[in-house]
This record gives sequence, C-alpha cells and structure tokens, in this order.
Amino acid sequence: MSKTFTREEVARHAAEDDLWIIIDSAVYDMSRFIDLHPGGAFPILELAGKDATDAFYGLHRQEVLIKYNRYKIGSIANEKPQIELREGASISKVPYAESSAWMGFKSAYFKESHFKFRIAVREIMSGLEADFRELEQTDGKPSDELMQKLGAAGLLACNVGPGPHLRGVNIPGGVTADEFDYFHEMIVHEEFARVVPRGVDDGVIGGFVISIPTIINFAKPQLREKIVPEAFSGKKRICLAITEPYAGSDVARIRTTAKLSADGSHYIVNGVKKWITGGRFADYFSTAVRTDKGLSMLLIERGDGVETKAIRTSYSPSAGTAYVTFENAKVPVENLLGVENQGFKVVLSNFNHERLVMLMGASYAGRIAVEECFKWANQRKVFGKRLIDQPVIRNKLADMIAQVESFHNWLENLTFQMNHMDYKEQAEKLAGPIALAKYQSTRMLHSVSDNACQIFGGRAITKTGMGRYVEMLQRTYKFSAILGGSEEIMADLGVRQALKNFPTGARL
Repeated sequence: MSKTFTREEVARHAAEDDLWIIIDSAVYDMSRFIDLHPGGAFPILELAGKDATDAFYGLHRQEVLIKYNRYKIGSIANEKPQIELREGASISKVPYAESSAWMGFKSAYFKESHFKFRIAVREIMSGLEADFRELEQTDGKPSDELMQKLGAAGLLACNVGPGPHLRGVNIPGGVTADEFDYFHEMIVHEEFARVVPRGVDDGVIGGFVISIPTIINFAKPQLREKIVPEAFSGKKRICLAITEPYAGSDVARIRTTAKLSADGSHYIVNGVKKWITGGRFADYFSTAVRTDKGLSMLLIERGDGVETKAIRTSYSPSAGTAYVTFENAKVPVENLLGVENQGFKVVLSNFNHERLVMLMGASYAGRIAVEECFKWANQRKVFGKRLIDQPVIRNKLADMIAQVESFHNWLENLTFQMNHMDYKEQAEKLAGPIALAKYQSTRMLHSVSDNACQIFGGRAITKTGMGRYVEMLQRTYKFSAILGGSEEIMADLGVRQALKNFPTGARL
C-alpha cells in the first residue's frame, strides 16, 4: 500500500543527501538521483522539499516521469492528482489532437470496425514505440525482429490498402479482408506517423509500400507467390528503384539498361539508381530499366552485380536511402514485371496510392504538431503568464488547426472516392485531385512547422526533450514535398488534369 505524507513532512527533507520533491501530489525521493540528473544538481536542489510540478512540466515531457517512477515513494495525504498520465495507446482528449470522429463528432465515413481497428493498431504500435525511437537516436537498420513483429501483426500487408492480398492476413481488431477499406488503411498510416519518426518510417515501410504493388499486380504467379509472403512477413525487404542521378520525375530519361542474354534466359542489367528509399536494406529491387524498344520493370534480387551505398540525408540513415549500382547483374526473364517495353504502365499504376499514403501521413504529422503545441502553450510560462494566454500564440494555434482540419477533410473525401471507384475510375478522376492535395499537404506542413517552431522556441531546434517532435517535423517535412512528385510537378499535374475536362464553351 502506498505511503502518504503531509506537505510539512516533505518540507523537512530538503538536504542534498535527503531530498524529496512533490510532482502532482506524488512524492519522489531524489536523494539517489540528484548526481545522475542530466541537468545537474542545481535545478533539483532549488526545489528540495517543495512542490516541483510546474517546474517539472516546464522542462520535461510526461514520459520522463513515467521512466523514473521507481523514485516515487508515496503521495500527499488527502490530495488527488490533477494531471492525467496518458497511456501510450489511449485516445487523446486534447482538442484537435485526433480527427473529429474520435473527438465525439459524427462521421459519415467511419464505422464500428474502424474504431476497433484503431484501438488494436494503436496498442500494437505503442508497444513498439521504444524500438522506433531508438532507431531515430542510433541511426540503425530496422531489425529483422522488428520487421517480423509488424509482419506477424498484419500491419505490413495493411499498409498496402484493401484487396485480395489481405486474404489470410491476420488483420488487427478482427477486421476481415472484405471489410478492410481505404479508411482502415488511413488509420494504419496515421498510427505509424504517431509513433515512428519520419526517416525511420521510410526505412520500415516507405520502400515497401511503393514497391510491393508492382509484384502483387504485375509479377508472374510463381514469382508473386514467392515474394509477397516473404515481404508481408517481414522476412525479406523490397524497394522501388526508379530514380537515377540524371532522371527523377522524368522517368523517360532513365539510362539503366537490360539486355537479353544470347540464350534468352536472362537479362543483363547495367546502370545506377540514386535516392532509393530502403535500398541499403533491400533484398529485392523493383527496377525500371531500358530494354530494346522502351521502358521495362524487373525484379532484381540482391546478389552478384548488385551493390548499395548509403546516401546521408537530413532525416535519418534508418531510411536506408541508397545509391544502387548494377554491373552485369543477371536477372531471370521470369522476373519481368508486366510486359516488356511497357514498363510505364507499371510505374504509373501505383502513383495515386503512393501519394494517398503520403497524404495520410502528412495529415497526422500536422495533427501531432497541433497537440504538442496546445499542450506546451498551456504549461509553459513566460513573463508570469502561460503561452496560451498570449493572443499571438492563440493566433498561431488557430492557423495550425484551421489548416490541418481543412486538409484532413479534403483527404477524407478523397479516401471516400477511392472506396467507391474502381481502378479505372480512380485513374481518370482522382489523379489530379490527389496531386493537388499532395501539393497542399506540404504547404500545410510548411506553415504548421513554422508556427510550431515559433511556439516552442529554442526547444524546436533540439533533437531531444520537449520539442523533439517539432524539430523532427521541421527537419523532415520537405522530403514529402519532393518524394513521390515535387510540389511544382503536383500543382501542374493537378491543373493539367482539370483542363482535360474543361468545357470548351465556358466563357466569362
């Protein structure tokens, strides 16, 4: 049974070798910790025998309190905690910290299965959060064990969206493959964004999400039946290798070649690929190559003639960004994806889904920033006032909330359209709107990140501590503005798609 003390008793323990403090009615013995405190002894000595609640929450995230719970020795008699200790898998109660369906509002989109699914996925992802966070700090490769945990939980397969590929997959929350829709997938990407740092996320699922559809949809049955289970289980890794030093969005200019061998049994591939997400760790490369009469796609297995080198970027080496060299790499003709010289169809086939995935992550990234800033503005005191008491801070929060909510509502509409259109109609009607939404998503993040940095001040440019999420956001959001189609190309594509349906007789 927990011991209780009076505040007067705590006040008598105010010496360096006998030092107690109070944090939200809980009593902590800091005597053994004071010399271990990363910030030095002085901040704790100042608060010896006193209530340190405001001081603690002005300097530390709540998780620090949970981490050092072993120093708790009791509580103040007849007092109850005033601050909620949020469990990792719980739904936040902070305004706008969750999308409206989870904040008590009505929704035309989400059903009971979506609510059960989110809870189940959040519990799984919260249990792995420490692993993801460590990768951000150590710049390590996502381990085989971590990938296989995600695979066993069904989360790798769920990242690819609805479809026959989910049959036989253990989907969280008891959701069946036939029930699973793009709103379930939205939840998956949001929950990944909630706990997985941006660069680590790319290393874990980025390359996988954009490459495995080329196998599901275009590989010959024997190849598909081998590769898909390996990738879904996390036992093998796959990436998409299209971009080259000389060709990014202009895929038609790629120079990597694939020539048939004399006996016609395999292709011989030569060339280089650059900025390949997940390439450092990949076992398989879904690769764009130039064949004799056009562009083709090949699945190339790591082996002789395949070499990868790390490219250091501004987010995280855990993304596995790579420079890939193919030197006389032999690829069986059975590894051709789709039809020879018709590789453009394979390349273009997943663009809508790839960009939709990015929109889902971006939307939640902005939402997390809103929650972080709302909390910080309520607990941080400057010149004797909380930040939230300053009109200029409330104005910044208002701007952030308005942009996140308006963008997310557009995203929900696009997701609804995806659910109710077949592939042909998606390609015809949604390529333009999704491109424009991708453009808007990173414009939104640009503004949200800027406001968040100003609210957090110096902490926003520190990789650890109170502002770590804001620092990560402002350092990494530009990746989404370039990968999957740059802002400029997305804006132009969206308008050009609209012009296709512009009525010829329309005039002012």
